[in-house]
Amino acid sequence: MSIAVVTGASSGIGYSLVDELASNGFIVYACARRLEHIKVLQDKHGLQKIRPYQLDISNNAEIVNFRKFLESEPLNGKIDLLYNNAGQACSFATIDVTDKIMEECFKVNVFGHINMTRELSRMITDAKGTIVFTGSIAGIISFPFITTYSATKAAIHQYARGLHLEMKPFGVRVINAITGGVETSIGETRPIPPNSLFNFPEGLEAFRSRSKKVRKMSSTEYAKQMVEIIMSSNDPVDIYEGSFATIARLISLFIPMWLLDKVLYKSNKLDKVESSLKYNKTKKAI
Repeated sequence: MSIAVVTGASSGIGYSLVDELASNGFIVYACARRLEHIKVLQDKHGLQKIRPYQLDISNNAEIVNFRKFLESEPLNGKIDLLYNNAGQACSFATIDVTDKIMEECFKVNVFGHINMTRELSRMITDAKGTIVFTGSIAGIISFPFITTYSATKAAIHQYARGLHLEMKPFGVRVINAITGGVETSIGETRPIPPNSLFNFPEGLEAFRSRSKKVRKMSSTEYAKQMVEIIMSSNDPVDIYEGSFATIARLISLFIPMWLLDKVLYKSNKLDKVESSLKYNKTKKAI
């Protein structure tokens, strides 16, 4: 019986991954800060297949305690899959991101995954298992108003790529899942700060454009595709899944930065912000 650990398991991608892994014979330690939704999967798959564990990966002491808990479980000291999926959104104008918000975002999206990987590395190595990171197209294209989030994803991409090389001699696969549009609840709900430079009509319009509706893959379909990759014998480092992921890859490879800059500037209505600021400056000068 294969053993999996999934973080961020209470909703979206993590929830669907737990469901799909259990359907494919895994015993899944489903980790999340809130466990009530995971109980539904326990009812579906049984108490032996789904093992909820309350875990906040931004707290390293909790990660250490989780590792000790796993070592006390009858697993023969082995984990076949560590899926680092937990994520923290951060949708603000870059200069509006406070130290507290930035720290929270990096603690979950970067440090938490690195700490989980370090603490569970011996158990994964002994199983010659697989480590997966939920990356993002935002880590290869920095979209306006989510630049701090983009920075965290770019950081974890580079970590995963280096780790892929280091773990290869030990028979451990490392997969960096560069993810496009998937139906999840990770989106930012906090409003723009009152003192933001963008707190005027055109600025607010640009800020709201970050959440414009685009077609997204269901988390169920995404999980099916990811589990197929995990269960195969292939050893990629970067894979691209989710809506727009392949297109984003091609854009990052073949579209020059000056042209991409222009497209993002206009599509995020920052040209209207510039026009408004120029108009108001001219009006004041008259």
